[in-house]
Amino acid sequence: MSQTQVQTHGPSGNQETDKPRFYVTEEHHPEGSTMLGFWLYLMSDCLVFAVLFATHGVLGRNYAAGPSPADLFDLPIVALNTAMLLFSSITYGFAMLQMERGAKTETLFWLGVTGVFGAVFLGLELYEFNHLIHEGAGPTRSAFLSSFFTLVGTHGLHVTFGIIWLITLMVQVGRHGLIEANKRRLMCLSMFWHFLDVVWIGVFSFVYLMGVLG
Repeated sequence: MSQTQVQTHGPSGNQETDKPRFYVTEEHHPEGSTMLGFWLYLMSDCLVFAVLFATHGVLGRNYAAGPSPADLFDLPIVALNTAMLLFSSITYGFAMLQMERGAKTETLFWLGVTGVFGAVFLGLELYEFNHLIHEGAGPTRSAFLSSFFTLVGTHGLHVTFGIIWLITLMVQVGRHGLIEANKRRLMCLSMFWHFLDVVWIGVFSFVYLMGVLG
C-alpha cells in the first residue's frame, strides 16, 4: 500500500482552514486473491475428508454382527455412478476449453451436460442410500455404516452444492457473457469439481472395492 500526502491552500492562505488531504491508493489483485482463498478452502476440505477417511479406516470393520460391505454393496451400480462423475469432469474440461475460445453457447452446453451427469450421480447415490435403509442397514445399525453414510453423504452434499453453483454460473454467463469475473468463477468451480472427482475415486477404491474384496 502506498500513501501520498497532498497539501493545498485556499486563496486566504489560512493554514488552519486549509487542512492537508491524504490520498491512499492500494493495488488490488482480485483474481490472485480469489484463487488463493479458494486454494485455502480446498486444503481445508482436504482435511475434512482426510478425517472422514481415517474414521472409516478405524470403524470400517466394526459390523456389530450386522451386514458387511460384501453383503450390501452392488459394485456394478457403484461403478456406473463413478463413471457418471468421471464423465462430468471430462465435460467440464470441454466447457473450460470453449470458455478460453470465448464461445458462450458451447460453454453453456457443456456446463449443462456436466450438470446432468452430476444429477445422475446424485440420483444413483440416493437410490443406494434408500436401498440400504430399506434393507435395515441404516447409519445407526453399526459403526461401519455410520462412518460409511457420513463419508459418502458428505461427498454427496458437496456435489449438491457444486450443482447449485453450476446452475448459478450458467445463469450469470447467460446474462453477462464470458466476462473476466465469470471466467474466474468458472475456474474456481472447475477446481472444486475435479477435487470432488479425486475424492470419489478414493471413496470408490477405499470404501467400496476394499470393503467388498478385502
